[in-house]
Amino acid sequence: YAQTITKPPLSPPGWVFPLVWTILFALMGIGAARIEQSSPSGARSLGLNLFVAQLIVNFFWSPIFFNLQAFGLAFLWLLLLWVLVFAMILVFRRVDPPAAKLQIPYLIWVGFAAYLNLGVWLLN
Repeated sequence: YAQTITKPPLSPPGWVFPLVWTILFALMGIGAARIEQSSPSGARSLGLNLFVAQLIVNFFWSPIFFNLQAFGLAFLWLLLLWVLVFAMILVFRRVDPPAAKLQIPYLIWVGFAAYLNLGVWLLN
């Protein structure tokens, strides 16, 4: 399937995606663990809830994009994911600033993924 669609400029080779996601999930997990181990607070609870919410939204992007090939919906789904990750970073920063900083590469990658997704949508 991946070879049958027109990809936008700056599309990385396929091997980049599993490598990047492995690193990002490690950073996400370390950040979430730091938050989970912090003192109980409203911000801690909100941060952990946002973490779970963004993981759920992240999980459903692949079936929307690859299985349904609903590129427009997948793009909007990524925008929702970006907003959730951004909100998570803001809340994490109130609880544990290093945990928030660990999420910045994820936010950047989701933005890049949105560019790629938009490109696929517009080109196909």
